[in-house]
Amino acid sequence: MSGRTGFTRVLVVAAAAVVIGLLVRGGHDPGRPGPASASQRPVAGASAPPPPTAEPSEAGTPADGPSTPGRGSSYDPADYAELVRASAARAGVNPQLLMAILYNESYKPHDPALERAWQRLKPDSAFGIANMHRAAFDDTKQGRDFAGRSWEELPDHPDLAVEAAAWYLHDLAEQLPSHWSASYTKDELLAFGYNAGAGNMLAFARGTTPGSLAQSYLDRLRGNWAKAGQAAGSRQ
Repeated sequence: MSGRTGFTRVLVVAAAAVVIGLLVRGGHDPGRPGPASASQRPVAGASAPPPPTAEPSEAGTPADGPSTPGRGSSYDPADYAELVRASAARAGVNPQLLMAILYNESYKPHDPALERAWQRLKPDSAFGIANMHRAAFDDTKQGRDFAGRSWEELPDHPDLAVEAAAWYLHDLAEQLPSHWSASYTKDELLAFGYNAGAGNMLAFARGTTPGSLAQSYLDRLRGNWAKAGQAAGSRQ
């Protein structure tokens, strides 16, 4: 066994161990796409899809391996506060929401080598510190300053990952109606959209009860909200 081959196998084994450990502890379903893939987003002008009958997909899953040297178990989204503020300002979204989503997606080690090792086993896994899937990234980048960038760059470029997540939230916000019957805030609905897709976001806005995975994502967001605000310098 060459040193290079041995190293690759060690990374794959490590990724598998992370996934199995998280699943045993009741983690997310690694087979489900998120953050809301482009295929989940309704066509402009079309009516929203019917209320979901199955559990909505999650943005990041334990199968979606982790992003960037030095972002192992000690990774803290607060390290990217300046980047979060700048990206949120350009996209016109709440920096506290963007930071809270990074906290929600920080449950796994974010290391580029580990992400790519897992992606070789699970091609539909997500990349980057914001756990974005290829379809969502490719859809979001259209017409943007990063249109020429590739999804494969996300593990090594947290700046690109955060920028794409901010604009994805912007695009979700444009799909929200001006009023909704559910008692969620705008940021909570956008978090649902990031996690479960635009169709589910709109269904939840109309009053559909979220399934356990979506509710768990929202519960974690609420739990991370205060520290996300402090990290992002938000007064909300």
